[in-house]
Amino acid sequence: MSQNILTAERESHLRSLADLLLDARRTGKTIDALPEHLVPSSMEEAYFVQDEMMAAYGDVGGYKVGAASPDAEPFFAPMPLIWMAASGSTLINPMHRLRILEGEIAFHFAKDLPARAMRYANQEIAEAISSAHAVIEVLESAYTEPGKQPRLAVSADMQFHGAFVHGPAIENWKSVDWALESVELAVDGVIRVERTGSNPGGTDLMRLLSWVVNEGAKRTGGIRAGQWITTGSWTGNTPATPGSEAAVRFTSSGSVKLSFAS
Repeated sequence: MSQNILTAERESHLRSLADLLLDARRTGKTIDALPEHLVPSSMEEAYFVQDEMMAAYGDVGGYKVGAASPDAEPFFAPMPLIWMAASGSTLINPMHRLRILEGEIAFHFAKDLPARAMRYANQEIAEAISSAHAVIEVLESAYTEPGKQPRLAVSADMQFHGAFVHGPAIENWKSVDWALESVELAVDGVIRVERTGSNPGGTDLMRLLSWVVNEGAKRTGGIRAGQWITTGSWTGNTPATPGSEAAVRFTSSGSVKLSFAS
């Protein structure tokens, strides 16, 4: 992950973008299109905006990471602690407008992994993890139609993040063969998605964890005990509606559910 120096003028533009995104999410007055000079031109600029927004949301509860393919460089974004909840929760925040659902696998860390010069080996990372969980990530956006925005503009907006709901710990998660793991996502009892081994970033979830822990440490300062890393969607994007209930169930990784306020 490269780190180029941003000019003072460019930082000012990017802070203006962060303010626009924060205001749109707070008020529900969404953004139809950005002025050209505010559109990020690189992932580094998108990350700068994410971090400016995160400062307004308080403590970092963890990070979402994904990749377009098993060989592509991952990308990641912080997740505010205040947007996290346990399975069975009802999401009442008025910011939930799109209610787009993703079924994922997330890892909870019991030990700090501070930034250091030597890379963390996969075994060290695994030993720092207390548990793995089925989760639902809820996607939300400051944009009226995020699908019509430049990719980097969406990345800057917290990488589409809106909420994180985790299920109970998976028993014997280290023995799960992720390539064979199947998942189903249901809304109001109707199964909308059924897939197997379907994470776009690949089923080597440790590759994604390692990237956040190692390359990502230049930005995060390291992973802290109590934080989460969620590793990308297995179910694609599924919209829900006000008052609906959603559930994700993996074959051997448990289940998680949530509901939206009417």
